[in-house]
Amino acid sequence: MCLAIPGEVIELLEGTKARVRFGASEIVIDLLFVEGVKPGDYIIAHSGFALTLLDQEEAAAQLAVWKEME
Repeated sequence: MCLAIPGEVIELLEGTKARVRFGASEIVIDLLFVEGVKPGDYIIAHSGFALTLLDQEEAAAQLAVWKEME
């Protein structure tokens, strides 16, 4: 089972990599499978790869659900 938590892209790195913030953590994610990602966008990632680009409204809704669960 995988938990899909939206992460905010904070910096594009070399190649297809990006630094992404998930809550208080920042990790490097590969953007190979998602096109057009830029800083400020939200993605869903699994196993180090971005799988989906979220629009701001969907990201806010998902983050609100996670906040309720805290």
